Amino acid sequence: MKAKEGTMKETNGKSMIKGDPMAVTWTEKYSGTLEKYWNRLPNFIGSFIASVAVFILGSTIRGEWLHILVHFLKAFQNDEVSNATSTPSPLSTAPSPSQYSNRSVGVLGIDLAEYRLEGLGFYWVAAITVSYVAYLGIGGFLHWYYYVRQRDRSEEWKCQPNKFMSPDLERHEILLGSFSLLIGSTLSAIISCYIMNGGWTTIYYNISDYGWLWYILSWPVVFIWQDYLTYWHHRMYHLPSLYKHFHKLHHKYKQPTAFSVTAIHPLEFVHMQAVLISPMFLFPVHWTTFVVILMYLYYHGIIDHSGINFKAQWWQPWQPDCIFHDNHHQYFHVNFGFNCELWDKIHGTYRQKNKVYREDIFYGQGKDLSECSRQELQSDLEERQSENTMAYRGNMKDDQVQAVKKRLK
Repeated sequence: MKAKEGTMKETNGKSMIKGDPMAVTWTEKYSGTLEKYWNRLPNFIGSFIASVAVFILGSTIRGEWLHILVHFLKAFQNDEVSNATSTPSPLSTAPSPSQYSNRSVGVLGIDLAEYRLEGLGFYWVAAITVSYVAYLGIGGFLHWYYYVRQRDRSEEWKCQPNKFMSPDLERHEILLGSFSLLIGSTLSAIISCYIMNGGWTTIYYNISDYGWLWYILSWPVVFIWQDYLTYWHHRMYHLPSLYKHFHKLHHKYKQPTAFSVTAIHPLEFVHMQAVLISPMFLFPVHWTTFVVILMYLYYHGIIDHSGINFKAQWWQPWQPDCIFHDNHHQYFHVNFGFNCELWDKIHGTYRQKNKVYREDIFYGQGKDLSECSRQELQSDLEERQSENTMAYRGNMKDDQVQAVKKRLK
């Protein structure tokens, strides 16, 4: 078994290493029982449950469900709700400035009420609890559904069907992801508590405040703002110095899984969170626009790191298929975008068949095939052949493979 090389030999489609609670091989212990009951379900119901699980995982693991709940409550408390005032709610009551002096001093000598963070402990416990239940529970179910239950037929669903992370890397992924999850959930708790207590943001709740024209236009504006900024944020962390000290940690997972989405260096994780929530502090955005787009981004964050050959739907002409980001993990410095491949095409960082990409070739431009040695071409050919043809549309994979074979003749 060559686990360190990212390839794991199986017996009857199952991992040979079991029992580690922090590696997802623990799902195999209950695989037989789960399979027994799962086989009683019609296929379409099983697929539907798996899809819903992905959505729930994406919207809960960082505590983002709190954003949804808080904005929902503020929107429907009364018709006059605004960012400046807030009606008492079941979760918290916004203190007035005159009450600050009467508040007791909170943690580390900080008066939480003064910063509109009264009741923060409740929010934090709720966010942490739901996040970890979703991450380990739903994440574990998804791992079982694909990586255990269907491991022996990975060529039907996996982007890199013959390569799996070793148990050590699985354990590392979950430990790092769990720590980043703690940070993300804490940030979500702070922001949700702040908003519920009447803290200032540019989120508004009545469409009439800015009119229907801006409401409609704000959907593409917010999406493009977040996605384009994310592209440059991601590309920046692929500069040699930042990659070495921060982002390289995320690229330990050359065959990513859904657990990889939060397995990022903590400082980079916080930076990414700041990018995603930036609209709510920069320009007016209706709460429905902000929440729906945020959920969309987190949902596809799970999809793109799943390692499963999910395809974009007909109504998502901007959205690349899962293989797009899987290529990013396999080839490192290329395909920096997330929910729109247009940015890579504009800036020349989109993977091309006449280029070789490796961890030591930076800046997303790759190395032309004509400049590669025979050994480099042979190594790249093996990478290309290891990909799943079914993950691509049309003859894209065959074209990639043939481009290298022609140079080797």
